[in-house]
Amino acid sequence: MEFRARFRMILPAVLVLLLCLAQAAVADEAEKDFDAHGMSFSYRFKDSDMDFHFGNLVLGAAVNHGVGIGEAFYAASRIEDGDAAGWHEQWCGLARRVEARGEKALSGGHEVSAREQFLRAAYYYRISLLGMLPDNPELLRRGRRCRTLMKKAGQLFDPPVEYIEIPFEGTVLPGYFRPALADGGPRKTLLMIGGGETFAEDLYFYIARQAFERGYNFMTVDLPGQGLLPAEGKVFRTDTYVPMKAVADYALGRQEVDPERFAAYGISGGGLFVPQAAQHDPRIRAIAMNSAVVDAHPIFAAMPVAGADESEMASWTSFHANVVRSICWRYGVDTPAGLVGANRGNTFDPHQVGVPALIIVGENDYASDEVKRQQALAMEGFPNPRKKMVVTPADEGATNHCVMENRALVGQVLFDWLDGVFR
Repeated sequence: MEFRARFRMILPAVLVLLLCLAQAAVADEAEKDFDAHGMSFSYRFKDSDMDFHFGNLVLGAAVNHGVGIGEAFYAASRIEDGDAAGWHEQWCGLARRVEARGEKALSGGHEVSAREQFLRAAYYYRISLLGMLPDNPELLRRGRRCRTLMKKAGQLFDPPVEYIEIPFEGTVLPGYFRPALADGGPRKTLLMIGGGETFAEDLYFYIARQAFERGYNFMTVDLPGQGLLPAEGKVFRTDTYVPMKAVADYALGRQEVDPERFAAYGISGGGLFVPQAAQHDPRIRAIAMNSAVVDAHPIFAAMPVAGADESEMASWTSFHANVVRSICWRYGVDTPAGLVGANRGNTFDPHQVGVPALIIVGENDYASDEVKRQQALAMEGFPNPRKKMVVTPADEGATNHCVMENRALVGQVLFDWLDGVFR
C-alpha cells in the first residue's frame, strides 16, 4: 500500500517528464524534417553546414577528380570548426599550390598531369567561395580564376570540355559542354541543372565523367541565381523555365545533340527547375530529379533558418551565418525570412509534365515528411507510365541531400534508367 501511495504521488511528475521528452522529440524531428543540410553521420566538423559541405560537396567530388582525398583532409585539418575565414584561407592556399604544380607539369609537356592539377585547383578555388559574402572582392576574383583553370583543363581533354556562354537578357549563362566523341555525330545528351548554392563547376564534378563513359554528351550551365550571376543582379526567379528555354535552344542547336534523346537532370532546387522547364518545353524528352520540388514555398517556410530570431542568428557560427546570407543574396532578399516570400508561386504541375520522369532521393532526405509528401505529389501526378522513384540507401553512403556523397551510385541509377528510356 505504501508503494502504491508513493507511486500515485510521483505519477503526475513522471507524466509531465514523459510529455516534455515527447515534445522535445517532436521538435527535434520537425527540425530534422526540413534541414536540407542535415547529416546521417559526421565527417569532420561539428558545425553542420561546414560538415555537410566538406563531406558531400568536397569529398563527393573526389570520384570525378575534383579533389584529392589527402589534400582535402589536410585543408580541413587546418580549419577551425565553423570559422568562415579559415575555410576561405585554407582552400585558396591549396588551390594556389595545386595550380603551381599544374603549370610546372604543362611547361614540361605533361598534359595529362597538368589537366588533373588544373581541375583540382579550379575546384579548390570554387570550394573556397563557400560561406563568402558578396561584398568580398575575392568572390569574383576566385570565381573567375576557377573558370580560367577549368578552361585550361578543358582544352587538355580529347574531345575538349568547351566553355560556353548562352546569351540571355543582356548577359550570358555560362557553362560547359563536352561531346561524348569527337566525330560531331548526334548522341544522347544530359543537361545538368543545380540548385540554390551551385556553380556550373559543381555539376561538372557531380556527374560529367559518368556521362562521358556511357556515351552521353554532357552540358551544364549557371541559371539566374547561380554561380556569379547574382553579382550582375540576376537572382533566382519563379519562372525559371524562361532561361531554361534559352538553354534548350542552345543545346538543340548543336549538331552533337540528338533532339530525340535530350534529357535534363536537376538536383536540389533543380528538382523544380527541370520539371518546370519540361512542363513548358516538350523538347526535353526525359527528366530526372534529386529530388522533386513540386512547390518550394512550403519547404522554405518550414526551414528553421526562415524563422530564426536575432538571438538565434547571433549564436550561429560565421560559416553558417555567411552561408545563409549568401543564399539570401542569391534570391535578392535581405533576411532569411524573406526567402519564404521569394518562393511563393515557385512551382510546377506534375500533371502537365508528360515525359518519362525519374526521382532519386537519399534515405536521410526521404525521412522528411515534407520531402515524402512532395515526392508523392509528383509520382501521383506524372502521367507518363515510364516514371520511377528510387530511394538510395544509407548503408551504401547514399543518403544525404542530393546524394552528393555517392555519385557513382547516382550515375548507375540515372544512366541505367535513361538507357532504357532512350533505347
